[in-house]
Amino acid sequence: MAATGYPVLILKEGTQRTYGREALRANILAARVLAEMLKSSLGPRGLDKMLVDAFGDITVTNDGATIVKEMEIQHPAAKLLVEVAKAQDAEVGDGTTSVVVLAGALLEKAEKLLDENLHPTIIIEGYTKAMEEALRLVDEAAVPVEVEDDSVLRRIAETTLASKFVGTGPERDKIISMVIDAIRTVAERRPDGGYEVDLDYVKIEKKKGGSLLDSKLVRGIVLDKEVVHPAMPKRVENAKILVLDAPLEVQKPELTTKIRVTDIEKLESFLEEETRMLRDMVEKIAATGANVVITQKGIDEVAQHFLAKKGILAVRRVKRSDIEKVAKATGAKIVTSLRDLKPEYLGYAELVEERKVGEDKMVFIEGAKNPKSVTILLRGANDMLLDEAERNIKDALHGLRNILREPKIVGGGGAVEVELALKLKEFARTVGGKQQLAIEAYAEALETIPTVLAESAGMDALEALLKLRSLHSQGYKFAGVNVLEGKIEEDMTKINVYEPVLVKKQVIKSASEAAISILKIDDVIAAAPPKKKEKKGKTGEEEEEEGGGSKFEF
Repeated sequence: MAATGYPVLILKEGTQRTYGREALRANILAARVLAEMLKSSLGPRGLDKMLVDAFGDITVTNDGATIVKEMEIQHPAAKLLVEVAKAQDAEVGDGTTSVVVLAGALLEKAEKLLDENLHPTIIIEGYTKAMEEALRLVDEAAVPVEVEDDSVLRRIAETTLASKFVGTGPERDKIISMVIDAIRTVAERRPDGGYEVDLDYVKIEKKKGGSLLDSKLVRGIVLDKEVVHPAMPKRVENAKILVLDAPLEVQKPELTTKIRVTDIEKLESFLEEETRMLRDMVEKIAATGANVVITQKGIDEVAQHFLAKKGILAVRRVKRSDIEKVAKATGAKIVTSLRDLKPEYLGYAELVEERKVGEDKMVFIEGAKNPKSVTILLRGANDMLLDEAERNIKDALHGLRNILREPKIVGGGGAVEVELALKLKEFARTVGGKQQLAIEAYAEALETIPTVLAESAGMDALEALLKLRSLHSQGYKFAGVNVLEGKIEEDMTKINVYEPVLVKKQVIKSASEAAISILKIDDVIAAAPPKKKEKKGKTGEEEEEEGGGSKFEF
């Protein structure tokens, strides 16, 4: 109220505002609920989630990034964790479930400190110091590995896939071999001795039919297209490939035009001129020596006929990403206009062939000039299985890329988290003051990961954690939870369970920053939702049914 007795309206009508500790607690609760939902998906014994969208499409997965992307999350604080999971997926491609679970644990521990009247600023400062120390300790604990050895890459891939669908079936070894071959093909050595891997050049093509064991690695590009004309050759050896980003069609005028024809001969001459233009285009292509044409745009039926007469194999309407892969692999230059066409712009491949895969036809480009592009051709019984297998393979590819970028590993199975927790508790005592409490809380939050892994293996979580603490205090820095056998191991690396240090550092950074950003919020001002227009002649229930769809709301 103002001094005159009149109300002063600051916010628009219908706006909701929560502030202070109430806003902070609401945000923490939302983040914790999301973490709780993902917790059961962590590790090799993690369970799957079935997500049904508004159209009734089903996704079954235990991949953290996919789960949070598919859920229609409403709460803004929970959305922050979704963004963190997406960033983790984009940066290192693995550890998405871990990052959400750890962020939720950090906020849960922070809530207890808030109950003890610790100011959020002190908690944030403590968490920041703990994160910096944890990153230093991870580097200290990491062990360098020889990435030239395929057995090292195999173990990394096995650990990454252990919690995935394809990591438990008979197809595991074949999938791992394909992933390692693909990475080796596209990896390029840096001057400093490390490797740079561009995963854009590993294409995953899915085709329903057969089983995952029928999947194979093609050292080249597979296009999910067929040859455009039945009279064209279906197999071309020593292919000279023209990669086009232009249509082989008569250009239509930008303005709407009408042509009035008064004489049938003029109509015939008009059509003949169109045919001549298309013939000239094909003659120009043939003059360069090209015997394969791959274009992003369309090809006119008349042009198809002339190409077939010249014995040129043509594929049209190819995706831009595939066009770029073909150009990279064959050494071709993407031509945007036939006026600029030169013989030196053509790419080369030993073989271009149309083959039948399942019920469909696909074009295979093999033996490329610069074989830095490969295709993993996935087969499977249904779309749901193929989608999950693709997500699993992408995780494995990212895991191997990470180890090639920074060839250091740490023990898996929650080993590094327990080691960090032990060292951070010692570090907290050197810091002292109220920040000590925040650093100790951070250490306890890290122990959530091994606790969840122990629970998913059917072990007594508290007993497992106490045993791990005891082993780490005795100097077993890679002691962790052997989830598959339901016991504690003194050294996880001896049973070939380890993770790239790059992934672990990113998990710590992302989870810490997410928790800190939520702790910084003390005021939530939500605008009023837009008013829905009432539809005459319908009850409220009918309107709700018409909207349809399912939402996950907090």
